[in-house]
Amino acid sequence: MISEIKDQLVNGIIPFWKSLRDDEFGGYYGYMDYETLTVDKKAVKGCILHSRILWFFSNAYMVLKDNTLLDEARHAYAFVKDHCLDAENGGIYWALNYDGTVYDNLKHTYNQAFCIYALSSYYDATGDREALEKAYALYHLIESKCRDANGYLEAFTVDFKPADNDFLSENGVMADRTMNTLLHVLEAYTELYRVDGSRDVGSSLRGIFDIFIKHIYNPERKRQEVFFDLDYNTLIDLHSYGHDIETSWLMDRSLEVLNDEFYKVKLAPVTKALAENVYDLAFDGHSLYNECERGVNNTLRVWWVQAETVVGFVNAYQKTGEDKYLDAAKSCWEYIRDVIIDKRPGSEWLSEVNDNGVCITKKPIVEPWKCPYHNGRMCLEIIKRGIDR
Repeated sequence: MISEIKDQLVNGIIPFWKSLRDDEFGGYYGYMDYETLTVDKKAVKGCILHSRILWFFSNAYMVLKDNTLLDEARHAYAFVKDHCLDAENGGIYWALNYDGTVYDNLKHTYNQAFCIYALSSYYDATGDREALEKAYALYHLIESKCRDANGYLEAFTVDFKPADNDFLSENGVMADRTMNTLLHVLEAYTELYRVDGSRDVGSSLRGIFDIFIKHIYNPERKRQEVFFDLDYNTLIDLHSYGHDIETSWLMDRSLEVLNDEFYKVKLAPVTKALAENVYDLAFDGHSLYNECERGVNNTLRVWWVQAETVVGFVNAYQKTGEDKYLDAAKSCWEYIRDVIIDKRPGSEWLSEVNDNGVCITKKPIVEPWKCPYHNGRMCLEIIKRGIDR
């Protein structure tokens, strides 16, 4: 499995994203359609996309030690620093025009977190303290402007007044708080703490664990709730299988990095239960369903869900020693290899397919949410963990 996954990283994902580099206006092209695999060089450039590209090339360089990857990371960093970050009001914009001018100046906590994640990794790869300083500036911004006494809030205007949470609300609800944003603040703070060990960031991580235990995790159903009002009342009966398997290993990573025995004892059984429940409810022997809304499974196989499934089940195997998880990870990788990876020259992974492996929705190959973060990270994690069969 490792050799195939490394080959997909080195000869598939990396060359594809290198080919999207924009040397005229900076950053990377933001859109490739499904039908013709045409790159729209004047499409909007999502700032989330660019944070994820920066994270990806930084980490790919640290694993593979290929200097061309460091060059891509520097290119991505320059675009994020010079265009995505708001020098006047602080924070990172939602999206830019192709030429680097502002397209959507919304400030979202989720987006701030991903930039911290990327800048922290870039600092680790390069030792560039400017990147670390910018990561801390975003950390302090989140803690001062993007939360209240009870936890993290979602969307804001350019100058951090409350705004509707359109981008992180789905399934017909408008959420004041989301599991997804909390998860990626956790992810970002974990990376920042890993590279610099700030006591303040460690304290923030403990606070996130407390929110997760008190409000997000449902112990009766062994799942996370997804969308909430300000008082953490659940807005919809929704089980997001992809987020639960992703959380199962990201939270274990955070527990490992923070190394706090109290929270390890408290949360290790929870992450084990998340993975086990997803395995029992959503894994069909080769791939993972998307989600379950009001008791009805959405059986689309979504690219990022499959990628997180491979890592999550390998992580569960390492925790429990149960072969079923390693077998499931291998089967899911084979499904990705045979069905999700687009075999057409010049393409990458399909966004989603139906039960029969057909890409009926024909979503773009590249757009602001379709990036080398989930699939690239899957490859890097499997290489680093060294688990094979």
